[in-house]
Amino acid sequence: MTQKIHPTAYVAPTAVLGENVTLGPFAVVEENVELGANCQLGAHAVVQPYVKMGEGNVLHPHAVLGGLPQDTSFKAETVSWLEIGNNNVFREGFTAHRASVENAVTSIGSDCFFMNNSHVAHDCVVGNKTIFANNVAIGGFVEIGDNVFMGGAVVVHQFCRVGSYAIVQGTTGLNKDVIPYMLIGGRPAKHYRLNSVGLRRAGIKGDKYKVLSSAFRLLKSKQSLEGLQQTEELIFLQQWLAVDSKRGLHSFIEVS
Repeated sequence: MTQKIHPTAYVAPTAVLGENVTLGPFAVVEENVELGANCQLGAHAVVQPYVKMGEGNVLHPHAVLGGLPQDTSFKAETVSWLEIGNNNVFREGFTAHRASVENAVTSIGSDCFFMNNSHVAHDCVVGNKTIFANNVAIGGFVEIGDNVFMGGAVVVHQFCRVGSYAIVQGTTGLNKDVIPYMLIGGRPAKHYRLNSVGLRRAGIKGDKYKVLSSAFRLLKSKQSLEGLQQTEELIFLQQWLAVDSKRGLHSFIEVS
C-alpha cells in the first residue's frame, strides 16, 4: 500500500485509509473514519469521527468534514454519519456536519465541487455533479438534486428541496422548494424560466426540451401536466412534484 503521509499529520488508530491516500502537513484523520483510495487532504484539513468517504476526493487546506451538528439538543455521544461518494472537490474552509439523529446520515454524492467557505448542514442530502459557489450555506434536512448550480452566497432554509438541474442566482435566499430544471433568483426568490443553458449542456434539448417548456407554462398557470409526452425528464418532474413539500414552492415571475 502506497501512502504519502506528512510527518506532522495525525491518523487515529481506528481510521481506515485506502491506497494512495495523501495527507499534507498537520492534516487530521480522527477515529472511525474511512478514506477511499486516492483521497488527498491538504494542510490542516480535518476529517472528524464517523465519516465514510469514497475514492478520489480532494480536501483543500482547512476543509473540515464530519463536525457535530449545530443543533443545541444534539448529544456529542450520538453515533451518526457523514457519507461522501467519489471524486468531489472541497475547497478551503468548506464544512459539512454529520446527522443529528442516531445512525442517520448526511449524504454527499459524487463529482461535486464545493467552493471556498460553503457549508452542508446536518441531515442534508446533496446529489451528484452539483456545484456550490463561494459562501453557499444550506440548513438542516435540505435536499439538493443532481447537476444543481448554487450561485455565490446562496442561503437555503432548513427542510427545503432544490430540484435537479436547477440554477440558483447568487445571493438568493431560498425559504421554499425550487422546481427541477428551473432558473430561480430575486428578492423574494421566484422561478424565472427553464435553465436552458444547463439543460442543453446535459443533452436535454429538442423534443425533450419542448416538453419541459410546455410543462413550465402549465405549472405557471396552475394546470395539470397530464397529456404531455412522457419523457424521462417529465416523469422525474412529476415524481418530484408528487412528494409532499415541507416548505411549499416558490412562485413564478411574470415573463414577457
